[in-house]
Amino acid sequence: MLKEQNKVIFYGTPDFARYCLKHLINEGVNISAVVTAPDKYSGRGRKISFSSVKEFCLKKNIKIFQPENLKDKLFLSLIKKIAPDIQIVVAFRMLPREVWSIAKDFTFNLHASLLPNYRGAAPINWAIINGEKKTGLTTFIIDDHIDTGLILLKEEVKISSFDSALTLYNKLLNKAGPLIKKTIKYHLSGRLNPKRQILIGGEKYAPKLTTNNIKIDWHSSLDLIEKKIRGLSPFPGAWTFFINDNNKSRMKIIQSSVIYSNHSDKRYRIMEKDGNILISHKEGYLKCEEIQLENKKKMDAKSLLNGYKFSKNSFVLP
Repeated sequence: MLKEQNKVIFYGTPDFARYCLKHLINEGVNISAVVTAPDKYSGRGRKISFSSVKEFCLKKNIKIFQPENLKDKLFLSLIKKIAPDIQIVVAFRMLPREVWSIAKDFTFNLHASLLPNYRGAAPINWAIINGEKKTGLTTFIIDDHIDTGLILLKEEVKISSFDSALTLYNKLLNKAGPLIKKTIKYHLSGRLNPKRQILIGGEKYAPKLTTNNIKIDWHSSLDLIEKKIRGLSPFPGAWTFFINDNNKSRMKIIQSSVIYSNHSDKRYRIMEKDGNILISHKEGYLKCEEIQLENKKKMDAKSLLNGYKFSKNSFVLP
């Protein structure tokens, strides 16, 4: 448990951050305040939406800050008044020097990869897409750049051939809170040995997911296509254009498997066979087990075929 005089400010917004914050509080960490994203307004009625972290803080009566601008003078003065010993960042925007330098000891971040590999916005997705056998979590001291600071601790997590972005997310989530707590504990006991990130060449990166880089490339191998689908499942979902009854549309493939086969079917054709949806490929077939048609809900293949038919000349666009 942190000593009474140690004060911690936590920065985070989504569910991943909320679970980490909850773990720290349950472990007795003294959270003096939480900084999270501003409220959002959506829909015709402009309904207000709170971040997952804010909802948790309201229930626990934790002090909340929601600055639009992290360099705002009033916000900075309030943080300085708290005089935090440590600041912790989980799934939040990049902190300017004016913020991270406030902490007496240091400000550290939790990143969902084994740094220096997979620096960037989408490390969980790209680890699966690139076929990694392991990934993990890293705590590191924040500096002026993105994911480049001194490494504090790491925790490895194995990636199975069946993992999707969601299942790997859950594996990492289970270890995230404990690793943050361990980082604090080691710091207070003098056991941390911050290490500089050494680049040896060949490091992989995790750029932000865009419409272009989540599109399926049907010229790729079936293995790479299947990994891409898993790495983007269930969100945002790997997508492709397809033609059905001379109409061009989009669909997302959420879950799939590979059937290697020598065949004479026309390449890229979409076929219905025994209640399954198959897409022909030079190496065999991609079996589409869960699909989301444009502006429709996700459905398993059998349910989709109950109300939707692919014509004999339907095909995906490579």
